[in-house]
Amino acid sequence: MSASVYLLGGSQSDFARNWAREGLDIFAMFRCCLEQGLASTGLYPDQIEVGHVGNFAGDLFAGQGLLGGFFAQAFPELNGMPTTRHEAACASGSMALLGAIRDIRCGDCDLACVLGLEYMRNVPGKTGADYLGAATWKGIEAQHCDYPWPLMFSRIIDEYERRHGIDTKHLRTIAKLNFANARKNPRAQSRNWQFEPEFFTDCDAHNPIIEGRIRKSDCGQITDGAACIFVASERAAKVYARQHNLNLRDIPRIKGWGHRSAAIELETKLHHSEGNPLLFPHIRQLVGDALARAQLRDITDLDGLEIHDCFSITEYMVIDHCGLTAPGESWKAIEEGRIAADGDLPINASGGLIGLGHPVGATGVRMVLDCHRQVTAQAGDYQISGAKNMGTFNLGGSATTCASFIVGVGK
Repeated sequence: MSASVYLLGGSQSDFARNWAREGLDIFAMFRCCLEQGLASTGLYPDQIEVGHVGNFAGDLFAGQGLLGGFFAQAFPELNGMPTTRHEAACASGSMALLGAIRDIRCGDCDLACVLGLEYMRNVPGKTGADYLGAATWKGIEAQHCDYPWPLMFSRIIDEYERRHGIDTKHLRTIAKLNFANARKNPRAQSRNWQFEPEFFTDCDAHNPIIEGRIRKSDCGQITDGAACIFVASERAAKVYARQHNLNLRDIPRIKGWGHRSAAIELETKLHHSEGNPLLFPHIRQLVGDALARAQLRDITDLDGLEIHDCFSITEYMVIDHCGLTAPGESWKAIEEGRIAADGDLPINASGGLIGLGHPVGATGVRMVLDCHRQVTAQAGDYQISGAKNMGTFNLGGSATTCASFIVGVGK
C-alpha cells in the first residue's frame, strides 16, 4: 500500500440484545456503539473527520435510510462532517471500511470512523427472510421458497457434490466448532445456548431442514448489532501513540486488502467457472490481492481468519478457495483440526456468523475489529496465542461482492 493505514480500536454491541424488544430503535444502536467506541479508544467526537456507515437494509427493517446523518444527531460536534452510507448486502461493512481507507490513503483526512449496523429482530422470521432476499436477483432467483438464502447456498452444496463430492458431516463439524468458540465470546449471540448432540447431525427432529440441504445448524443468526472502528493515517497514529504511551509499531495496520465482484446471479457465476475446480475463482484472486499487498506469500502466513460463515457451506468453500487446501479438499483441514481454535490456522475464533451472530451491515466491520483484538492480545478467552497477522473474508450475496483485509502489527 502506498500509505499506511492504522486501526485505533473501536467497539461492538452485545449481539444477544434484541433492541426492538427493549423499546430501542436503530439510532439508539448507532449512538450506543459510537459512544462506546469513543470511550474505549479515548478519542473525542471532534477528532473524527469523516464517517462511513455500512448497512444493507435499514430502509426495509427499520424504514430508515440516510444513516450518515446519525453521526451529527449523536454528537453536535460532528455537524458538517462528510458521511457516506455503503450497501453491498453482507459485505456492506467492508465497503464502508474500504471507503475510509481510501480517504486516508489519498490524504483527504487523518481520522475516519467506520460504523456498520443492522436492526433485524423487529419483524417475523419470514418477513426478515423476504427483506434479505433483496440481495438475490429479485424476481429471477430463489422463487417459490420460504427462505431465499438457505435455498441459494443449498445450491452451492449441490455444486460441490457435482464437482468434488461432499460429506455433510463436515458442515456439521464447522457449526459445532463455531458454536463452541462463541461460548468463549462475551458478545456472542449464542454464548449461553445449549445444544443436544443430535443438533449436529442429520436428524430431522433435532436439526430440521430449512431449505434444500441446509439445516438449522448450518445457518448464521438473525442478529441486531453494530460495530465501529477508527481508521487513522500514520500522522494521526503517531499522535495517538504519544498520547496513549504506545509504540507505533504496536498499533495494528491494514497491511493488505482485496475487493472483487461478480455477476449477481448465482447460476451465472457457476456457469462462468464451469471446468474450474474453484466455484468462485474471483475469491482466490482477491485473497491473492490481499496477501500480495501485505507482502505475505501464503494464507498460512496468517495466524487466524475471521471469515463469512453465513452458512456452514460458505466457510467450507472459503477453506479451499483461500488456498488452505487443494480445491475440493476443505474436508482435510476440518478432519486434521487445522481450523479449530488450537489449530495452525484457527477460523472464526470469535464464533463467526453462526455462533457470534450476523447483523448484516456490521459483519465486515466486526471481523476487522476482532482481528484488531487478536493482534493486540485483547480477545480474552478466545485469544489466538501469539497472533500478529489476521485475515478476514466477507461476502455479499452469493459471492457477488467479496472483500478481504489483512490486519497486523510489526513489519
